[in-house]
Amino acid sequence: MSTLPKKSMGPIRRQAVNLATFNPVRESLLQDRPLPLIMEPAADQVDLADWARNNREYIEQKLYKHGGILFRNFNLQGAPDFERVASSICSELYAEYGDLPREGVAGKVYTSTPYPEDKKILYHNEGSHMSYWAAKINFFCVTVAKEGGATPIVDCRTVYQNLDPVVADKFERLGLLYTRNFSQGLDVSWERFFGTEDRAVVEESCRKAGMTCEWHGANDLRVSQRCQGVLVHPKTGEKTFFNQVQLHHVHCLDPETRDSLLAIFKREDLPRHVYYGDGSPIEDSVMDHIGEVYEKYSVRFQWQKGDLVSLDNMLVAHARDSYTPPRKIVVALGDMIHPAPPVFVN
Repeated sequence: MSTLPKKSMGPIRRQAVNLATFNPVRESLLQDRPLPLIMEPAADQVDLADWARNNREYIEQKLYKHGGILFRNFNLQGAPDFERVASSICSELYAEYGDLPREGVAGKVYTSTPYPEDKKILYHNEGSHMSYWAAKINFFCVTVAKEGGATPIVDCRTVYQNLDPVVADKFERLGLLYTRNFSQGLDVSWERFFGTEDRAVVEESCRKAGMTCEWHGANDLRVSQRCQGVLVHPKTGEKTFFNQVQLHHVHCLDPETRDSLLAIFKREDLPRHVYYGDGSPIEDSVMDHIGEVYEKYSVRFQWQKGDLVSLDNMLVAHARDSYTPPRKIVVALGDMIHPAPPVFVN
């Protein structure tokens, strides 16, 4: 057997890797926009839940800067994987989802808002119409929509800065008054909303939340809650447009639905509505202006299966485009905020 002469290659020089500084997660931006920050694995077999648990403070700082993070390509297989990661990002997940009954998926993971797929869900900060809310909201894509179904997001610091100063000042000074009328056979019943059939329990729940409640007729209930329209973020000190005016103002409904409701109800009797905090009406022109600012500065990305998006709920509002089924996005809220009652200047 003949052998080939060995060619001297000299000593092999291996590049040293400093494991102390190596980051198994790489970062990038979407279309050079600061929102969302994209995080992807820079190495094989990165356990996102473990990495997030060990880097929670780092993630929080990135959320304060960018408002939202899109975690992509981490091979998350379903709701249990998602809950592990969400539990690592948040110090505690919230077991009761907001003010609407949702279907539980796994542990403290819930389905997204039950709303017709052919209708868009407008921009809002989760729970901002209540006396408490989640600091963080996490979404996970189980099934990508056949068509449409993006989750537009917008930095509410940017929204505040680009509103007409007169409008921004009025929202900041007066706050908002959200009203809700519970009538039998229309929307969610008050029994389901409050989880009880005992009126005394409802009244005590409203009192603790700083809500007013009035009983009308045999079994109808009206509740009102005064909340902020502009929030100073507790960690960054920045002002942010923090509310749910688009979800509650009747002007933002599609024309057919709006006209139908206004033909049946007086404005004060609508299933839900919102006013300035002093009870005066928010002008339709103001709602148009807000909608234009939201859309101008919003960002859209198409979901991929296994995507996880984490938002600072006080810095970023989210929406949902209409879609063609199937589509399944699940949600986990975390780190609840129970602030002192806001002070307004009328």
